[in-house]
Amino acid sequence: MNKKIVIVGLGLIGGSLAKAFQKYSECTVAGIDRDPGVVKAALGCGAIDKAGGDEDIRNADLLYLCLYPQADIDFVASHIHLISPSCLVTDTCGIKSEICTHLPRMAKEHGFPFVGGHPMAGKERSGFAASDADLFADASYIIVPCGAPRPAVDLLKAVAVELGFGGTVVTTPEHHDQMIAFTSQLPHVLACAYVMSPRCPEHGGFSAGSYRDVSRVANINEQLWAELFIDNQKALADELDTLIANITDIKEAVVKSDAEALRALLRRGRLIKERLGE
Repeated sequence: MNKKIVIVGLGLIGGSLAKAFQKYSECTVAGIDRDPGVVKAALGCGAIDKAGGDEDIRNADLLYLCLYPQADIDFVASHIHLISPSCLVTDTCGIKSEICTHLPRMAKEHGFPFVGGHPMAGKERSGFAASDADLFADASYIIVPCGAPRPAVDLLKAVAVELGFGGTVVTTPEHHDQMIAFTSQLPHVLACAYVMSPRCPEHGGFSAGSYRDVSRVANINEQLWAELFIDNQKALADELDTLIANITDIKEAVVKSDAEALRALLRRGRLIKERLGE
């Protein structure tokens, strides 16, 4: 594939996309970031071919928005006059209902296609320094068409395959956000709540794999995740209600020394996990 790519935001995801395009495609990549030092670093390691500007946006075949949700919306609003009808605009946000409330309408009004996207990959570290051309190897790429024409959706699928993603999932904004509340946001909430225990600073010498597994994603970018949590408040609150109810059931069985009830609850969890086989 040989396309002109513009990536807005060269953090972990944007930087990794840039590096993946350079490694796995014949595309040319222009990068935009508010930090000149990040752009310089991206140029220095060959992640981007040039620092992006207005002319690059005008000539882009694909425009990737790799900022926070509101910043993505604001960027399109302030640069919308530069976006060609032939340019596919997509995002990489971890929530979709908020994005898909605004960007498809703006795209329709100005005549370019918008397809929501969410590469299901990440690290505990953030920023361009943590970016990796192989971050997306075998990962899932979620596509939210938002009413875009089929060729635009097919192009994004083809790009995902070329960059090494393991497959694509096409869904609606609502279903995306419900599932992400469970698979991504809830574990981050759980990890943060877990390490707030007064026992956490004393874990050395007493912890092994269980501690590492549960606490790993507590190393969180609080500015980004607070925005994602609030933008997805209904779905996340529903998942939290379910988690709290399940934890309460286990707590009550422990407090009452009800071994039978406790075994039944633990067995239920084990059988669910075994049935899923993963």
